[in-house]
Amino acid sequence: MEYPTRQQNDLSTEFQEVLKKAKDYSRHSKAANTAKSYRADWEDFSAWCEQRNLSPLPADPQTVALYLTDLADRRKTSTLQRRLSAISQAHQAAGHDSPTNGYLVRTVWAGIRRTKGTYQEGKDPILVEDLRLIVESLPDTLTGKRDRALLLVGFAGGFRRSELVSINREDVKTVPRGVVILLRRSKTDQDGRGEKVGIPRGSRPETCPVRSLEAWLTEAGISGGPVFRPINRHSQVRNRRLTDRSVALIVKKAVQQVGLDPTRFAGHSLRSGIATSAAMAGKDERAIMKQTRHKSTGMVRRYIRDGELFNENAASDIGL
Repeated sequence: MEYPTRQQNDLSTEFQEVLKKAKDYSRHSKAANTAKSYRADWEDFSAWCEQRNLSPLPADPQTVALYLTDLADRRKTSTLQRRLSAISQAHQAAGHDSPTNGYLVRTVWAGIRRTKGTYQEGKDPILVEDLRLIVESLPDTLTGKRDRALLLVGFAGGFRRSELVSINREDVKTVPRGVVILLRRSKTDQDGRGEKVGIPRGSRPETCPVRSLEAWLTEAGISGGPVFRPINRHSQVRNRRLTDRSVALIVKKAVQQVGLDPTRFAGHSLRSGIATSAAMAGKDERAIMKQTRHKSTGMVRRYIRDGELFNENAASDIGL
């Protein structure tokens, strides 16, 4: 297809505007965190190539294979997989065939995975018992109320960090059995179709996510806009939303206060915590996936396996 040239000067301004919009839409095709990771991965590959006078774009399959080999001893297989994805995406965006599909790259990558293994040791989940200790340790201050609501809602809803901080007051509806939160967009809903998440009332007042959320909203005087917001040193609630990084920091600080190692936990510990705790309580795979909104069973089954390690364990109750 030929684009308009000087023969259509009268359309050039309009065309440039359409082209700009197309580029904007293309940039928004990936989640912000994914795009950020891809940029960092591509910059690493480009720098590696420049240091060795090799072309990063288009790159030869042999270059990619050597890059993987060089990184294999000091990077996790999950990091290498993401680097491959970034290289492939960059080539496709530039109109080139991806060198990652080459036979040499595929065989080297298979050898690395076979040698290093593909097991990923993630952060520890926050289990129900941990969460009870954590919320009991939080002070009855404005910050304490916010953190209590954030931790309990994040856990009960199986929210990702980005989902948790994206919630607006207008998206929270109280119903007899709890609250319904409308997620307008998420990692698995990039088209913004929206998805409702039910947060049931808890059986214990101190750990009820609904009560904690209502207490925070009332105390902070939030009637619209972001639900979870920063609080300055003067105990003033700011008129903007927390960042997803703030969620991780709140989680780490909270677990440290009850004697847990903060390096073992992250923002994702809330989401993995509800899945693991639900499995330990005997909830089935379908119910867990419904609440966490996982689209594939792989990760959920890993949580279930971890949660059921001591359920009907053959080594239990045999006289040891």
